[in-house]
Amino acid sequence: MQEIAFYLLAAVTLVSALCVVTLRNVLHSSLSLGLCLAAVAGIFATLGADFVFVAQILVYVGGIAVLVLFVVLLAARQSETFLRQTNQQWLAGVFLAGASLWGMARYIELYRSHTQLAPATPTTRAIARLLLTDLAVPFELVSLVLLAALAGAILYSHHDKEEPAREAK
Repeated sequence: MQEIAFYLLAAVTLVSALCVVTLRNVLHSSLSLGLCLAAVAGIFATLGADFVFVAQILVYVGGIAVLVLFVVLLAARQSETFLRQTNQQWLAGVFLAGASLWGMARYIELYRSHTQLAPATPTTRAIARLLLTDLAVPFELVSLVLLAALAGAILYSHHDKEEPAREAK
């Protein structure tokens, strides 16, 4: 059952990714991107990577896909929403995509013949234990670095707004 869900989600991922690049309407492409990201999250869930599954849903589907939709709905002009994004080098793109697909299929074939897959086990408890014990100090240091970067960005953007006022004096 788990293998069927994996392959079904992989098919949804591939079809929705193909829709992202082939649909004419930017809004439909954005919705296809959200579906693609959600299907990738489902793949993580079938593999037992529950922490990555939740992070994928929160960060990508909840954040990036919604941001793309807001940009499309609020900033796009009607004439821009139906433009087809094409390029004259499509033959090279098809060749590289085919070579990449062949390479991935070959790698998967070799991987399957040499390894035995273990049943999926939840990972959230182990990650939480690591973050709260052995990696607590580095985790907190990263949060302080991010906080400093945020404060620096705020000060830098605020400084740019005050600059013309100083020159007027």
